[in-house]
Amino acid sequence: MSRRERKKQQVRRQLADAALRLFSEQGYERTTVAQIAAAADVATKTFFNHFRSKEDVLFADSGPRAPVPLAVLADRKPGESVADLLLRAYEAMLADYLAEGIGRRDPEGMDRFRRVIMTEPALQGRALQLSQELQREIADGLLRAFPDVLDPISAAAAVGAMSGGAQAAALKSLELDQSAEEFWAALRRGVEIGLRGLPG
Repeated sequence: MSRRERKKQQVRRQLADAALRLFSEQGYERTTVAQIAAAADVATKTFFNHFRSKEDVLFADSGPRAPVPLAVLADRKPGESVADLLLRAYEAMLADYLAEGIGRRDPEGMDRFRRVIMTEPALQGRALQLSQELQREIADGLLRAFPDVLDPISAAAAVGAMSGGAQAAALKSLELDQSAEEFWAALRRGVEIGLRGLPG
């Protein structure tokens, strides 16, 4: 990566971190682009050189996530079930996000991010759009892994069950004001229940 690219990436991260901090402190709607730029110590014009809107800056770390789970799905082990393979793909995707996203450089920022996204109605539409795009790609990859077992509907339903379980568990964890560690555990449990159902 060139020096120019490193500088560009640094500024984007400064803006993203500043935006997330302000959204958490004073709310998404009350935060302006000018405030984000000032908190990141750059000009407002610089903000628009990197992002189209304050919504875009919040999803700066939401780059392509599909390659990681798709690689897992393409490497199905002999005898591996649909649920087992999906769980393995989900764990790989989550590990990649925590390692490469905001969680890697700012664990507290990750906590703010999950709360802002899950509790701000203005942002939930964008988060849902990204989630649905990812679900479609994973469902296509799952269908390729099980061409003789699944059809497009059942593949989409399996991925939807996994994602729905994760989202419901995440929202409840936030309502209970659980710690970040408890939140990720709840997310994993939601995925497990979505795919396998309740025990007993």
